[in-house]
Amino acid sequence: MNTVDRILDKAVRGERLNLEEGVRLFESDEIEKLGHTADILMRRIHPEPITTFVIGRNINYTNFCDTYCRFCAFYRPPGSSEGYVLSDETIFQKIQETVDVRGTEILMQGGTNPDLPFSYYTDLLRAIKQRFPDITMHSFSPAEIRKMQEVSGLSLEEVVRELHEAGLDSLPGGGAEILDDRIRKKISRLKGTWRDWMDVMQAAHKQGMNTSATMVIGFGETMEERALHMMRIRDAQDECIQNKYNSKGFTAFIPFTFQPDNTNFVRERETPEAYLKTVAVGRILLDNVPNLQSSWVTMGPEIGKLSLSYGCNDFGSTMMEENVVSSAGAVYKVNIESIIGLIREAGKTPAQRNTRYDILKVYEEGSVVDRDFVMQN
Repeated sequence: MNTVDRILDKAVRGERLNLEEGVRLFESDEIEKLGHTADILMRRIHPEPITTFVIGRNINYTNFCDTYCRFCAFYRPPGSSEGYVLSDETIFQKIQETVDVRGTEILMQGGTNPDLPFSYYTDLLRAIKQRFPDITMHSFSPAEIRKMQEVSGLSLEEVVRELHEAGLDSLPGGGAEILDDRIRKKISRLKGTWRDWMDVMQAAHKQGMNTSATMVIGFGETMEERALHMMRIRDAQDECIQNKYNSKGFTAFIPFTFQPDNTNFVRERETPEAYLKTVAVGRILLDNVPNLQSSWVTMGPEIGKLSLSYGCNDFGSTMMEENVVSSAGAVYKVNIESIIGLIREAGKTPAQRNTRYDILKVYEEGSVVDRDFVMQN
């Protein structure tokens, strides 16, 4: 039995892997073997042959940003004639369109706009919740929340608490990139350290909010830095569980590849194989994060479908609108019917979920069946 086989056998036995073992998996070229192990572990967590998705919309409320990430094709510097801030009425209209197709989630994100006061966010959240009390606001990245802290002069805990009280339900994992300061200084020096990102997430967990975690490969990071990224997420999830916060912590892990088109950071795209390996290693290492989400937006529907046999149990959002990743060359658009078809082609049963991963509808072959159970994650 070679080293990789021994590590995978350890994982199948339910034993936790360490950083060195994670690095060895990333260095391996036995991708199908990693995928097989990840699929076994996924089925233990999710024994029903169900793949979930959420009907949601991205609303990029502003593209003004003073973080100037080298890899971003979406932002415009403050004062740019190409910058914008959406009106409240435009945002309300976009949410109404989401509700009209039985959508449940709004992922509202923008740049770190220094000209928006903190009251802009709290007032907007209250207005949204007044009009759409049932919509889930899964919004604002840690970088945006750090900017709110800066302009408000409040503590991080105060900012997170006031956002939550105003109507923010959970935090998306945007801006994680690679949770290592060597890479962060290279690609987004002004975005802060990996600890800055994690502190926001942990402040949210302490407030009883769920969050998700992302990872972007392809910035020139080492295999150790990739494995370390996952370990840091796992450690924070352990802390959430051990302290018994009224939160599920990180409900999902979403890895994807850097999209270099139209950016100031020129690199070759990562291969589909590198993406699938990252998905598989994520499922193997992150034993305390219940869901792995496919990234069909960046990888395309076919690779997204294949990822369902590499440890993913979720197909993400219908993404009714998305401007950040698409600005960098990811152009894949999939509607609800296509998602259902792709999931079925992968041999799974599609199911609509909400942000908390409660199942709302199961799409049996030829019919739609309401389920009154909650997936226990």
